[in-house]
Amino acid sequence: MEKSIYLELFGYSASVLIAVSLMMSSLKRLRIINLVGASCFAIYGLLIHAYPVAMLNSMIVCVNIFHLRRMLRAKQFYQLLEVKADSDFLAHFLKVYSAEIKRILPDFSYQPQAGEMVVFILRDCTPVGVFIAKYLTPEKLEVLLDFVIPRYRNLHIGKFLFVEQAGIFRQHGIKEIIIHPRTKEFGAYLWEVGFEPLCAQRKSFRIWVAN
Repeated sequence: MEKSIYLELFGYSASVLIAVSLMMSSLKRLRIINLVGASCFAIYGLLIHAYPVAMLNSMIVCVNIFHLRRMLRAKQFYQLLEVKADSDFLAHFLKVYSAEIKRILPDFSYQPQAGEMVVFILRDCTPVGVFIAKYLTPEKLEVLLDFVIPRYRNLHIGKFLFVEQAGIFRQHGIKEIIIHPRTKEFGAYLWEVGFEPLCAQRKSFRIWVAN
């Protein structure tokens, strides 16, 4: 009886993993969690001698591995595109993703100001994120918006913008970038990218981009 309960719990756990995977906005994360869930279901099928279940989920495992290998091998070409603060395309981008931006930054409302720095992050020529900042001094920027659309959110984009392509800031004489995270998760992300907290409460972070 006890063994049967454990098997049943194992099967339920596999079901939960499959359900959770379908809620992921990141395709890569969806594939990984679905792979784990399908693997558990395949093992569960073998343990209860439900061989069609085991076979089907084994096939799903193979499909996930195939697509994950393709995703890992695919080269992703990121570029930066600087635009003016009053760009029509910027206004359109912010309108399209307004609901997602408001979810992260409820008080965000952008009114273009002369001299602000606006940079789009492109992946294979497709805009996947935008960086908007204002000058506090000629050498210091304060970030107004650092937004990446959900399916492309990962540590690599942050390091690409603030570390690998920091030259775009140096070209403008920028030495320091300040950002105020709204969540602990975003603060942890900034730390991983290379930002440092300005206070013990970690309400503000900065990164130096000077040579």
